[in-house]
Amino acid sequence: MKFKYVYTLLTLIIALFFVTADAQTNYKAKKTAAPVSRKKTVKTSASSQKSNAKNLGEAAAKVSADTTKKARQGSGGSLSEEIVVTTAYKPVLVDAVKIRINPDLDDKTPFKAPLTYFPIDKRLELNTDIKPMSAMKRPAERDSDLTNNYIKAGLGNMKTTYGEAYFDNGRDQALQVGGYLKHFAQEGTLFDQNSSKEQAGVFGKSIGDVNSLSGRIDYNYRSNYFYGYNQSGPPPPNLQVNKQHFSTIGAEGELAKNYEDVENDFTYALKLKGYKFSDAYQANESNVVLSGFLNETVHQFYAGLSGSIDISTQKDSLYNYNNSLIRLNPYIKFQGDNYKIDAGINIVDQFGYVSSIHIFPAAKLEFQVIPKYVRLFVEAKGDVNKSSLLDFYTTNPFLGQDINIKNSVDQLDLAAGLKGTIAPGLSFKATIFRNTVKDMPLFVSNFDFSKGYNRFQIIYDGGSSRVNGLNGELDYKASEDVDIFGRVEFKDYQMATVAQPWNLPKFKLTAGTVLHISDKVDIKGTLLIRGSALDPNPVAAGSTTPTTINSFVDVSGGVEYKVTKKISVFVNVNNLLNGTNQTWLYYPDYGFNIFGGVGFAF
Repeated sequence: MKFKYVYTLLTLIIALFFVTADAQTNYKAKKTAAPVSRKKTVKTSASSQKSNAKNLGEAAAKVSADTTKKARQGSGGSLSEEIVVTTAYKPVLVDAVKIRINPDLDDKTPFKAPLTYFPIDKRLELNTDIKPMSAMKRPAERDSDLTNNYIKAGLGNMKTTYGEAYFDNGRDQALQVGGYLKHFAQEGTLFDQNSSKEQAGVFGKSIGDVNSLSGRIDYNYRSNYFYGYNQSGPPPPNLQVNKQHFSTIGAEGELAKNYEDVENDFTYALKLKGYKFSDAYQANESNVVLSGFLNETVHQFYAGLSGSIDISTQKDSLYNYNNSLIRLNPYIKFQGDNYKIDAGINIVDQFGYVSSIHIFPAAKLEFQVIPKYVRLFVEAKGDVNKSSLLDFYTTNPFLGQDINIKNSVDQLDLAAGLKGTIAPGLSFKATIFRNTVKDMPLFVSNFDFSKGYNRFQIIYDGGSSRVNGLNGELDYKASEDVDIFGRVEFKDYQMATVAQPWNLPKFKLTAGTVLHISDKVDIKGTLLIRGSALDPNPVAAGSTTPTTINSFVDVSGGVEYKVTKKISVFVNVNNLLNGTNQTWLYYPDYGFNIFGGVGFAF
């Protein structure tokens, strides 16, 4: 009987244990499990007790056993009772599940670099003032693609032919070599009103470490006809409309010390040049000039000597002259922030067909009236002006043969004025002057239409002439694309021996402009206003009738359009007002003419 109670107690304990384990295994909600009813059948036989005791361990291993099953009915009777078990889940070792995952052997510890710092070695400024802005560094400029050579050619309405060509070796810091060709020809409306100009030359420059050597060779050729006569009547039947031409070949070489921005610098230069001139008849001229200077700088003090030897021979059908000069110009200069003083003398020795020595002042003073804007200057100088066939025929190509040769002398030239800048881009210079000239040359007509002769000659005012006047210059450069400039001259002549300042106008205005409209379009223009002048105009042997050469206005212009970087087209227009302008009596200039063409750079 005791064994029955012990067996029953053990059975109850085991049942309670497994019921609790099964309840916890199937638990899904957080609420307390509801009471579970169980019915157990207790066997009273001894064999059943032994069997149950033997299977006790197996029953304990079955976690998922159904505790709701009822005990089997034994042969020796059974006891059934309903047991309600309520308990908390306590896991046991048999609930553990083996983790079949290999361990992670990668080292994922983050790397932390050592912390380093450096204190700024700068004093902390507690300055509340506004600091000035630093200038931005200008970016490096890239060299543009240069075209070393170009050719231009064009045609016009007055049988105009035009051509230019330039060649050089390109960009080189030490050597520059090149050459050029020019041609321009026109035919006017008057009989044999033809002219042409041709030029050719080569040049070069070599830059060394200390000195630079440069040189050039030029050839010029000009031709025209003597087409002048009184247009109010028919041309004389025997008019001498002959062809005239001028040929000049020249050369020049120079040796100069390169500029150095150093104190107490010693500089020097030496130049040798010359030319050979001839015309269609018997006039010819040879000239050689050797010139140079030496200069020593000591702080703001300059001392130096310049000089030249000018040797010329002039020939025509009636004379053969040696006309030469030697010039020496010692000087000293002082320069400060507000002033500049040049003091020196000009010694001229004239030898050849005439011998004489002259000493002239060579002094100039500049003083700054308004700092950085306006400067006052005064000047006193003098010199011998050598007569040159080349200069005379260049000024007036209608001169006859055997023109007179005599050197004029600027005995004393006095000038004073102001120069400077009155606004950004607007510069000016105004000068009043008084010159005393001995043997002033004058171009006068020497016509004899009874023989068909229509040439000019040169005479000289035998005494000392005085020229008083005013010059004004103005240049306004609003930007790199706009430039306007002009010069005006007023002169009053007091002649010594001749009646009038023949063929010398008292008023002259020259002006021009250059407009850069865009990268493709450029416009330029010129204006010339010339006052009236007088010519003696001999009408018969020994008698003259002063004739007025009227004033005129000449306006010219041009446009150039760049089609590409290498190809451009241009148009030039001369004498837009189509005036019958006369620089020389009975020799009107060309009327309205236009020509244009194409340019090519390579």
